[in-house]
Amino acid sequence: MSLMERGNVRPVTAVAWASNSGTCPKDFTLISLTEDGASANFTRTFGMKSGYYLCYSKDSAGGMVVSDIRILSDKDSLPHGYCFIAEHLEPKATVSKKKRVCVRIVPVGSVETAVLDIKLTAKSKMMLQHYTFLGDIHGYVLWYRKGYFSKPTPQAKPRSVSLDIRQLSLEQPSPPLPLRPSNPPPPQLPPSRLSNRRHTLQTKDELDKPADGSIHGITALDGVPFSLHPKFETQANETNSDLNISIKSLQDIENEYNYTFAVEENAAKRIRPSVQMAGIPSTQ
Repeated sequence: MSLMERGNVRPVTAVAWASNSGTCPKDFTLISLTEDGASANFTRTFGMKSGYYLCYSKDSAGGMVVSDIRILSDKDSLPHGYCFIAEHLEPKATVSKKKRVCVRIVPVGSVETAVLDIKLTAKSKMMLQHYTFLGDIHGYVLWYRKGYFSKPTPQAKPRSVSLDIRQLSLEQPSPPLPLRPSNPPPPQLPPSRLSNRRHTLQTKDELDKPADGSIHGITALDGVPFSLHPKFETQANETNSDLNISIKSLQDIENEYNYTFAVEENAAKRIRPSVQMAGIPSTQ
C-alpha cells in the first residue's frame, strides 16, 4: 500500500510564482528543474524581461489546503471558489497573462482529499504515473497528484493563569471576635441581699441574650442591679391566711344588686306643665 493510499502525505497549502530563490517565500519549495532534467525557468515567451519559477508550500499553520488546480486562458472566467496564485517577483517583473494558474483553497477540515504534489515536464509526450495532466503553460506541462492526506494533530494551547496563586489559600479566615460592652457592670451585691425575684429575673435575662454575646443582646438596663423594697419582700413572703372569700351564686348577686327603676318610672309619668302664652289662659 502506497503512502498516498495510507494518507501519510502532507498536502499542498499554497502555490505561487517567484523570480528566484531570493524572492521565494519561506517554507516554499522552488521547482527549478523539470522531471526530464530541463530548466523550469519560464522565459520562453516573447517579450518577457525576466524569468520566474513555480513554487509551492506545505506549511499547515494556516489551516488551509489546496483542493484543486486549473490552468485558464485569458478568455476564461475565474471559476467560483478559485483564485489566481500569488506572485513574489522582482521589481518590474511580470507574469504572462495568456495562461494563468488558479487554485481552490479550502479549510483543512472540510475535505478528505487535496493536492499532494506538483511537477513540471518540458516534453508533452512524457507521462507521469499517478499524476493528473493539467495542461500546457508557456512551453511546460503542469502535473499534480491528488489523494488522501494526513491531517495535523491539534495541539492544546497553554492557558494563561490570570489569578495570583500566591493569594490563594485553603485555610479559611478565622471568625471575628464578638463585640463587648465598653462599660462593665458594677460589682454584684452580697448573696444575702438578693431576693428570689431578682434571681429569677437574672436567669431569664441570661436566657434571652444571644449565645454569641453580640451587640444585639445588650440593652440599656444591662449592669443595673434590681431589688425590691424590703416591705414588699415581707409582704410577698407572707401567706394570705386572713382573707375571707365567699362565693356568691347568681341568685345572690341578683338579690343584692336588684334595682326596679321605680324612681325613673314615676318621673317619666309626671305631667309636664304647659307653656303659657301672653294673653291666653292656660288650660289644665
